[in-house]
Amino acid sequence: MEEIILNIIMHSGEARTFSMEAITLAKQGNFDKAKGLIIKADEELGYAHNSQTSLIQGEAVNEKIEFSLLLVHAQDHLMTTMVLKDLAVELIEVHEKISSIK
Repeated sequence: MEEIILNIIMHSGEARTFSMEAITLAKQGNFDKAKGLIIKADEELGYAHNSQTSLIQGEAVNEKIEFSLLLVHAQDHLMTTMVLKDLAVELIEVHEKISSIK
């Protein structure tokens, strides 16, 4: 189970990094590169979500899932990164609109 939890943390962290880099690129006007990083963030979130799903499926068939601080930490990373990625998408759009007005 620890391997699954660490996969959630690792892939969420990668997605967070891509999302933050995308925001930075959008501020610089590099919208295509920013959108490319959002695609990478989505891929990483997909991997993290698949790991999370494996835990949920295990519990659904009555496997005992030991809750730990590490699991809570992984869930926190995943959820906050999902929100960050959504906000990054919105910020890219806002920066594109601002750029088109200038």
